[in-house]
Order: sequence, then structure tokens, then C-alpha cells
Amino acid sequence: MPLRVRRSGLLAGRLGSRRLRGSETPLKGMHRILECFTIKYKDMKIGIFDSGLGGLFVTKTLVKKLPQYDYVYLGDTQRVPYGNRSHEIVYQFLEEAVDYLFKHGCGLIIVACNTASAEALRRIQQEYLPAHYPKRKVLGIIIPTAEAALKDPKIKRVGVLATQGTVSSGAYTRELKKIYPDVTAVQQSAPLLVPLIENNAVEFADPILRAYLRPLLKKNINVLILGCTHYPILKQHIQKICGKGVKIISSDAIISGKLANYLQRHPEIEKGLSKNKRREFFVTDITDAMKTLSKKWFGQDIRFKRVSL
Repeated sequence: MPLRVRRSGLLAGRLGSRRLRGSETPLKGMHRILECFTIKYKDMKIGIFDSGLGGLFVTKTLVKKLPQYDYVYLGDTQRVPYGNRSHEIVYQFLEEAVDYLFKHGCGLIIVACNTASAEALRRIQQEYLPAHYPKRKVLGIIIPTAEAALKDPKIKRVGVLATQGTVSSGAYTRELKKIYPDVTAVQQSAPLLVPLIENNAVEFADPILRAYLRPLLKKNINVLILGCTHYPILKQHIQKICGKGVKIISSDAIISGKLANYLQRHPEIEKGLSKNKRREFFVTDITDAMKTLSKKWFGQDIRFKRVSL
């Protein structure tokens, strides 16, 4: 029986070649690089990025488990959803978000958006960070979620319910098979779910959910990964459709523990994080519905600030 490979912590990535931004001259680019190397990792905040408001589920668990740190949430609500975008556009959006959070004092960023993690995170880690912010970190959620799905060695068949972009990237299948090569990974895209959730229309989700879950259940999956930060709002409904025999894995339930472990293993990063229990929330568009949704998902009223990326 093939061994299952365990990799601890969030997706850290590798360093890649430094590359100048399109509008930079070599001299300006070098000044930017040298400036980055002189920045001391001190009093930095933890940034959380999502394509919309779904990342509030992750933020809620982080604040509950690790309340001492300062958090900055950024939701690209003007351009949600990301799931139907091209890889190049998703990368562009993620680069803009990462740049904004770093300039706002974040030293560590968690990309809560599965689509952005699947399609653009590796390039951010290998190309953008070494060239512009070599001492800071951007972490993803694909690997820790895959690890959680295969925690039980008896698991043979894993379903993935995600956006079209995440499914097309094959990221979950790739990471699951790195852990356990013989696992059967079955993916299903669910392009209608995020618009329903962001528009507070989950009461209409039942027939759509059943249609999306039917192909997965026919494959007799043991575990179902909810491969989008928005899907936890539907977790109970999904569990009811799937039955008790299918374990539901959702990133909001595991990322706080993974981050705590990551910081324990990297004290040099943990010591540089500010601990004033401050929370800031930024979005690229504000609507009336967001106030209702944010309170329901985060558990308390949120004062959003509108920003441009």
C-alpha cells in the first residue's frame, strides 16, 4: 500500500527569479528590491484576502483561536466571483490585493480564496515576492485542506466541490495525490453557488446543490472538500444531502489550527507580528446586503472601508 506523504503547515512555496513590474526601469526596480531588503519584520499585521465576503468565515475562526494578533481583511467585492475569470486576470487581481495589504502593514497574508490560491498563488510566491517583498509571506489554503481530507488513512475517494477556476486548475487533485497517490479525486464545479450566496439567496440553492452533488455521490465519495470560502454557509445543507457517511471538510474549520502551528514553527515570523487585537475590514465595493451578510457570517457588526486596488 503506497505511503501517504504528510507536509505540515500552510503552503509556503519556493523562491523564484526576480522580475520587474511592467512599468519599471531596471534602476527603479533595483531600488524597490533594495528597499524591501532593508525593511525590518516588526509590528506586522496578518492579512486575509478573499474575492468577496466568504473569507469572513476564515477570519472569524482566526480571531477566535488567535485573538492577540492584528488582522486586516480585504474582500474584492467589486469583482467577485473569480471562478469564471482567466488565469491571467486572477493573477492580476491577486497581485493587486497582495500589494495593497503589504503596503497597509501586513507581513503575512493568507489567501482565503480557493480560486486565487489554485491559479495564482504559486506565481506570487515564486516571482512576485522575491522581486518586491522577499521578507514577507503569502500562504494558501489548498495544501492544508487536502491534508485534512486525508487525515484518516482509510479514505479512498475524495470529492471536491469548487468554482470552475479551482476545478480547471486541478490543484486539489494534484495535492491529494501527492499525499496519497492511489486516492480517487472527483471534482465538480459549482458556478452558481457564489452569486447565490453573495446575494443572500441561499433559499434557492437546494435544487442546484442536489444537481451539483449528485455526480459526486454516485462515485461513493468518503469525504467532500468544500473548495470555496463561501460554501460554509451551506455546510449543514450539504451534509444533509450527502448523509452522515460523507465527511465534510471546510477551510474555515482548519486554517486557524494550521496557522497556529505555522507560527509555532516559525518564531522569527511570529515575533514580528503586532499583538494589539485590532481588526480592519476593507472591500472594493459596499452594498446594503453586505451589512446583513457580514454580521451573519462574522458574528458581529463590521465597519467596512471602501478601497481601490
